[in-house]
Amino acid sequence: MINGESSTSPARWLIIGLGNPGAEYEKTRHNIGTSLITSIAAGAGVKFTSHKSRANVAQFKLGYGLSAPTLVLATLRCYMNESGGPTKSLADFFKVSGEKIIVAHDELDIPFQSLRIKFGGGDNGHNGLKSITSALGSGDYFRIRLGIGRPVGNQDPADFVLKPFNASERAELPDFFSRASTAIETLINHGLERAQQDFNR
Repeated sequence: MINGESSTSPARWLIIGLGNPGAEYEKTRHNIGTSLITSIAAGAGVKFTSHKSRANVAQFKLGYGLSAPTLVLATLRCYMNESGGPTKSLADFFKVSGEKIIVAHDELDIPFQSLRIKFGGGDNGHNGLKSITSALGSGDYFRIRLGIGRPVGNQDPADFVLKPFNASERAELPDFFSRASTAIETLINHGLERAQQDFNR
């Protein structure tokens, strides 16, 4: 689990969790990216504050010492398909390029509790990624793909992602978030290849 304290550092990473605003979406599968970021902030003991970019932001230092990077956690106060504007505003404000941006989002194409880490690529039909890539002018940023699985039977995937996790899934989320948090830490401290080796399974 990522732990730290509020600080600033020349090395800064922007970590964004995608979701939709409002209580009706808070516990849904589509909001797992936002839920992860909220979990990381809670584990680090930092609180979110409102930012002018239509986002809520919390910062802390990953480790100790002058060389330790600062993580800027962000959840967006906009709908998924509008994620690009706030992401671009945050990247500009904190002076962070795509090589230091990590976007956590739901992924239908991998099983629940599985995660995949990648850099760049297409949006695979994900409206949040599509908006961010358009706003940044490039798909060259890191993605943490959080598996939510596919619906059983004939349920429309669009309906499935907007449903809450069931009771058994909710019981597994803390462990899932812990592993995803460690994956982010590994990516930042040891690079993409090591993170993929350890967690893309």
